[in-house]
Amino acid sequence: MELEENISTRQLYPYQLEAVEAIFNKLKEAKPNENILFQLPTGGGKTIIFSEIVKRYIQHFNRKVLILTHRIELSKQTSEVLASIQIRNKIINSEVKTLTQQGDYECFTALVETLNNRLQEDEEFLEDIGLVIVDEAHYNSFRKIFHYFENVNILGVTATPLSSNKKLPLYQTYKEIIVGESIPSLIENGYLAEGVTYANDVNLSTLKIGTNGEFTTGSHELLYTQAMMQGKLLDAYEEIAKGTKTLIFNAGILTSIAVYNLFKSKGYPVRYLDSTFSDRDRAETLEWFRNTKDGILSSVSILTTGFDEPEVESIILNRATKSLTLYHQMIGRGSRVLPHKKKFNIIDLGNNSRRFNLWQFPIDWKHVFVAPHLYLEQRYKDEWDYELENDYELPADIKARFLNSSAEAFIVKDRYLLCLRKGLKPQTVLDQSLDDHFGRIKDNAADFDEAFELFDLLTDEVKYRVKQFSKCINASNNYIDYQTQTYLSKLRRRLIGWFVE
Repeated sequence: MELEENISTRQLYPYQLEAVEAIFNKLKEAKPNENILFQLPTGGGKTIIFSEIVKRYIQHFNRKVLILTHRIELSKQTSEVLASIQIRNKIINSEVKTLTQQGDYECFTALVETLNNRLQEDEEFLEDIGLVIVDEAHYNSFRKIFHYFENVNILGVTATPLSSNKKLPLYQTYKEIIVGESIPSLIENGYLAEGVTYANDVNLSTLKIGTNGEFTTGSHELLYTQAMMQGKLLDAYEEIAKGTKTLIFNAGILTSIAVYNLFKSKGYPVRYLDSTFSDRDRAETLEWFRNTKDGILSSVSILTTGFDEPEVESIILNRATKSLTLYHQMIGRGSRVLPHKKKFNIIDLGNNSRRFNLWQFPIDWKHVFVAPHLYLEQRYKDEWDYELENDYELPADIKARFLNSSAEAFIVKDRYLLCLRKGLKPQTVLDQSLDDHFGRIKDNAADFDEAFELFDLLTDEVKYRVKQFSKCINASNNYIDYQTQTYLSKLRRRLIGWFVE
């Protein structure tokens, strides 16, 4: 059951028709400046639904419709769907400077930045617009254009009704939300493929968070270009996705190129794509991907919207994100269902499924819409708790050097809470941790040189525990650096003292 066929035949699926009826009934009742938000998962056919809304609106109100997008690919796709149902439409891109024959068109599709420039030059650039439809309405960039359209209705459409700016929630712009069919329902009824998630626990303690609340690209690059993470990626691909058409999402260009070189060195058919590519090179790369049955494409987020390749069988999240929207957009690239494709693989190398739950886990979008801060706080709390409740996992080759020691995990959060209950100073946790590390080195070192070799192998675990302790007491980054150096110095002196004795 393919949505491409749905576009050409214009036979809406029952859930799509139900959504059209609900939205259009609201629009008929709405007063000027009353705005509506519509939520539907990626792959559910949002463009088909709002194109039908356009058709009905023009027929009923005899006024024109403006559709706003943030990517040229989305504008082109929307224009093609509108044309397929005989709606005369015009794409407003950078080449369109004036619109002298507006009567020839019933609908306009515009890039938000381009239209904003035109309206700044001429507020009367567009005439007789009665309805503005905002595709990917969670992006905050659309707001700057709304003041040009007074006494009209705005219909926002998105898969994830969470604003890209937490300080400007969507309920400030939209009066109410209409929630479409859920991902579990779409899967159950055969409209979306079922995503099977394979999660690999990854130590993300080195990732830093930028001012936008997202993990920084720089810290991603440092972690995901390491040999250990490259090995995790290759192993996961060969175990789960080998031989399938695979799309890999990375956070940075350096990582994407490293991934390309890794798979190329193993003889796999692979290409990479990023924002530095020309339109021609981008088109050629995507054409190669479409025509290569077991092709691997390494990218940097640019394929999260405006890209549709139904044959994708495996999605690899070779990154972490704090954005639920990005999480759903990336996975949604593999959710298209085909006669021979009822399931697809989701390989998670960024603890994302633990942060947000599985992709198909039902979400109460009405609650998210009215109280986004509560939802976001709960998600971050879940992640915080998970990272505090797990000890650093030593790589297998390092773990093999400590076979004479107990394998019992040292959970910083548990030790911290126990100290509080016993009335002990928080510093006791680090003292206990230092005792643990000293004992493990002592049990496994045959001589002085080996002891300090093991000391070096435990450095990352030391840093991890100190960082977790600092989270418990809400300490600063400067404190973390100071305490780490103090801890390592104490452990080094203790080892020297042991051999002197």
